[in-house]
Amino acid sequence: MSLWELFAESSITVKLVMVLLVLASFWAWSIIVQKLMLFRAARSEAARFDRMFWSGDPLDDLFDQIGAQPRGRSERVFAAGMAEWRRSHATDGGLIAGVQSRVDRSMNVAIAKEADALQSGLQVLATVGSVAPFVGLFGTVWGIMDAFIQIAQAQNTSLAVVAPGIAEALLATGLGLLAAIPAVIFYNKLSADADQILGGYEAFADEFSTILSRQVGG
Repeated sequence: MSLWELFAESSITVKLVMVLLVLASFWAWSIIVQKLMLFRAARSEAARFDRMFWSGDPLDDLFDQIGAQPRGRSERVFAAGMAEWRRSHATDGGLIAGVQSRVDRSMNVAIAKEADALQSGLQVLATVGSVAPFVGLFGTVWGIMDAFIQIAQAQNTSLAVVAPGIAEALLATGLGLLAAIPAVIFYNKLSADADQILGGYEAFADEFSTILSRQVGG
């Protein structure tokens, strides 16, 4: 029997379980592909901005070049700190007290927003990875129960009667594992990648804060 025949011969409950697992698998893979592309773009943008930042050009010129609505994530962190730095200058040219802490908080808020964007959807992978095997197991238990009922009604315990029902039931477990295993693997990988990217933003914020602190001290 083919997989389609096993699905077609299963009970309505097992069919619903299988459809749910297939949809969960597609949902997980859509998030995986989206995040892989997003993280690749974030790394590329961070490397490009890093070269611009350490090129030796004045920070004011870099901020003017980026503009008030930067597209890149690293640029948004920099713009948040630089905007607060400019707002902290008094009319006489001096600095308003507490500028260092305000710049740090502005960049931390920007990093938190980027963290939400980078990590969104990962909880779906965690949920699929932890729940899908149990959903598949439920489908298997239900299918085996239904198969035993059919065996009792047929009053025939030959392999030709028993095997199809058991195979239909086990297909649900296979689909559950098929959905869960990639979800768990990529959840761990993408979580580590997100932490690495956010660690780069935090390191940049510390370096930028150190540069500004020299000017405040001066």
